[in-house]
Amino acid sequence: MCESCFYLFPYDGDMDVKRAPRGTRVAPIRAAWSIETHRKQRFDQIARKSGYTSSLFLELVIDHLEDELTDRGVPNWLPQPEPADGELPIDTV
Repeated sequence: MCESCFYLFPYDGDMDVKRAPRGTRVAPIRAAWSIETHRKQRFDQIARKSGYTSSLFLELVIDHLEDELTDRGVPNWLPQPEPADGELPIDTV
């Protein structure tokens, strides 16, 4: 995402936060999963303190995670899955 693609709008009177311009998302959806309330509140707080809306902040977090994925597509700071049947393990040095 390019920094110049965002625009500012007032958020709860605190400060301006960056959001994607209306109509720029190609296929937007509402995320429909359940998480603990305190986790959602903390995520919103981190996003707001970072100067972004929660939705834009989530997109930036996902973009950032792309640099931390192993060859299996799992973040390198999580336990890695076992090799599938018939797949040989690759030792890392």
